Amino acid sequence: MTGEREDDFARPFEIPDGSGRRVAVVGAGAVGLTAAADLAAAGAAVTAYERGDAVGAGSSSRAAGILYDAYAEDVDVRMAARALSRFRAFDADDANDFSTTPCPYVFLARADDGRTGEAVAETAERMRAHGRDVTTTDGAGLRERFGDALRTDDVGTAAVAADAMWTDPASYVEAAADRARAAGVEIRTGEEVGVRADPPGVVRPGGAVTERYDSVLVAAGAHTKRVLAAAGVPLATKPYRVQALVSRRPYDGPICYDATAGAYFRPHPEGLLAGDGTEAVEFDPDEWSRDGDDWFVEAATGVLDRRANYDADVARAWAGLCTATPDRKPLLGEVAEGVFVATGWHGHGFMWAPASGEAVAAAMLGGESVEEAYDPRRFDGSEAFEVVEGMTVD
Repeated sequence: MTGEREDDFARPFEIPDGSGRRVAVVGAGAVGLTAAADLAAAGAAVTAYERGDAVGAGSSSRAAGILYDAYAEDVDVRMAARALSRFRAFDADDANDFSTTPCPYVFLARADDGRTGEAVAETAERMRAHGRDVTTTDGAGLRERFGDALRTDDVGTAAVAADAMWTDPASYVEAAADRARAAGVEIRTGEEVGVRADPPGVVRPGGAVTERYDSVLVAAGAHTKRVLAAAGVPLATKPYRVQALVSRRPYDGPICYDATAGAYFRPHPEGLLAGDGTEAVEFDPDEWSRDGDDWFVEAATGVLDRRANYDADVARAWAGLCTATPDRKPLLGEVAEGVFVATGWHGHGFMWAPASGEAVAAAMLGGESVEEAYDPRRFDGSEAFEVVEGMTVD
C-alpha cells in the first residue's frame, strides 16, 4: 500500500481538549517528545524532564532508523501505519529539517533454512491480509528486482515490503523537540526525577520536593522500570543490548533483514548501516558498554560480505538498549491512576514513536484508549520470562 492510497489503519488517535490540565513527561526521547508536543497542542500545560544533557540522549539516539508498516497483526499494523503517515507529514513540513528516504524492505531466508522460509511466506501472507503492499518471491525474483545489490543465489524465500523508508533518528528527535517547544512545552534537560503515583507527581532527587500533576507519562527507555518501581508500580520489562555499525562504502540497495543470519542493513548517508548483535540477557540500564563489540563487527561484516558482496569499511560501532516484555508487545497506557507508561517495543520504539506518542497522549486526556493488547496492566510485574529479540520472523 503506497503512501498516497487511503489506509484506514493510518487514522489518527483523536486527542481531546486538554485545556487546564498539567502534565509531566519523564523522558525526552522520540516517544516522550511526540507525546509532549501532542499534549501541548491539545491545550495541556506540559513539562518534559530528561536526565541526559540533551534530548534523545538515550535509546532514540542509537536507533536504526528503519521504518515500515509490514506487520502481521492488525493492532501492530495500525501503530506502524499511523507512524509512517505522521513521519511523512513531518517530512513534508518545511518548518523542520526532518526527512525520510523511501526504500523497499526485504526480509529473506536461505534455501537451507526451510523453517524460517515458511515463516517468511506465512508472515507475508498475513501482512497482505491487512492491506500491506508485500510480495513473496525467491532468490531469482530478488535478483530480477534489485540486480547485484544483494547476493541471492542461496535465498529460498523472500518478501518485499514496498511501503518502507529510512531516516536519521536524531533529526526526528530534534524536530519533535522544536515542535514541542513551539507548542509551549518546557523541556528540562539534565534533570533526573522520580515519580509518585498517589497522587500523580514528579519527585525531585532525594524525595524532598514533589510537584503535583494531573497525569504523568514515563517514557524513559530502559530506565522506565526503575523509575516506576520507586513509585511502587512494578513493570514486566527487561532491558537488553543490541548493536549497530556504520560503514563508509556506498550502498544503494534495499533495506534488508536476513532472517537466517539474524542481521539487517540499510543505506546510510555515509554509506551503510548494519545491525542487530542482540544479547538476549537482561542488562543493568546504568552499567553496560556503549561501544560495539569486536565479535559483533566481525559477524556483521561477514553477513554484509555474504549477502551483498559488500566489503565493509567500518567507521564506528555502538550499542544501545532495547526493552523486552513477556509477550513482545509494548506497555502503552495507564499503569496506575493518572500514571502512564510507554516502553517495551523490542527495538521498534523509534519506528512507532509518532503513533505511540499520539496514542498515549489521547489516553492521558481521556480520549481513545490504547489497544488492549498493549495495556500495561495485563502483567503484574512478577512474570518470569526470557529476553527474545524483536526483529524476528515467526
